[in-house]
Amino acid sequence: MQFDVAIIGGGAAGLFCAAEAGKRGRSVIVLEKAEKVGKKILISGGGRCNFTNVFTAPANFISQNPHFCKSALARFTPQDFIKLIEKHSIEYYEKKLGQLFCRDTSRRIVQMLEDECLAASVKIRTNCTVKSIKKNATGFELETSHSKFECQSLVIATGGLSFPKVGATDFGLNLARQFGLDIVAPRPALVPLVFTDLKGFGELAGISLEVTANFAETDFRENILFTHRGLSGPAVLQISNYWQAGKAVSFNLLPDKDARDLLLEHRSSRQELVNFLGQRLPTRFADKFCALFAPSKPLNQLSNQEIERIAVSLNAWQVKFHQTEGWHKAEVMMGGVSTDELSSKTMEVKRVKGLYFIGEVVDVTGWLGGYNFQWAWASAYAAANAV
Repeated sequence: MQFDVAIIGGGAAGLFCAAEAGKRGRSVIVLEKAEKVGKKILISGGGRCNFTNVFTAPANFISQNPHFCKSALARFTPQDFIKLIEKHSIEYYEKKLGQLFCRDTSRRIVQMLEDECLAASVKIRTNCTVKSIKKNATGFELETSHSKFECQSLVIATGGLSFPKVGATDFGLNLARQFGLDIVAPRPALVPLVFTDLKGFGELAGISLEVTANFAETDFRENILFTHRGLSGPAVLQISNYWQAGKAVSFNLLPDKDARDLLLEHRSSRQELVNFLGQRLPTRFADKFCALFAPSKPLNQLSNQEIERIAVSLNAWQVKFHQTEGWHKAEVMMGGVSTDELSSKTMEVKRVKGLYFIGEVVDVTGWLGGYNFQWAWASAYAAANAV
């Protein structure tokens, strides 16, 4: 069976690329190894799919080449995807910080992509495992569990290693290696972190508080969530993209207050420190904080030295983590096919004509909040207009 374009991977990037290429009159087939397409879309955003972020900019992405994503992001914007959403009468809302979610289920996004593919005469094959790929004079030969396919252009949209429970594999990375491409070492991203020393914090599992998390001059003001082994929550997921093993992350537990000024302002009070902090932080956290870092006593009995020490602990709580929670808890993969290997305008491999990589498998990783979906749409659009 011959097609102009074969796309391996029926996720966000693969389906959108297929639909857009089909609109150009290209004959397109999508090969998906799972029993249905869009499985990762379905579980995203708590089942509501945070499909883009209206504030998307190149600064929201991490890559060894921070300029690589600029071209694709400029050519297909959040507003472009919103137009598509509205065309299909999908209701959405902004949760916060520019994050757009479906009012209904994530299934609406998958259905929209399937409808777009159908309208563009795209063929989709599920339960289809690609066994081998060979380059020939006119394009590529694919041997699959269904049959053999030939195509002029081959697009790899197989995603990364995150969420193995929905079928994530290293297929895309292995194919890149087959063609001799450089790969930036992959690691879990947007992932909870595990304490080096638990210190009883596991007892606080489920407690959340708003902080500013800082690492390597990068900071995020969001919530943290205590787990049985460490910390999760938006602030930690964001900072995990920058975290390096063995180095501490700093958390400002009172992001709107200078803790030193606050303590000095109330130093004549007879109120116990633990109760004072419990009015500004979750009570159980205040109890644990005082037990570990500042034995409680009335505020009017605190020395200047104690006030300084407590203030530093509150405004710059230093926490060491020894590992992440790994691929099964990571929302995305950091690293992947080196952007040095690809054209930023088309996503085509410079050394292998007709071969394209898009989406998560590429070394471009977005922040939490819809940015990775926008990269999927933008990189897919770039490739779709070149295949």
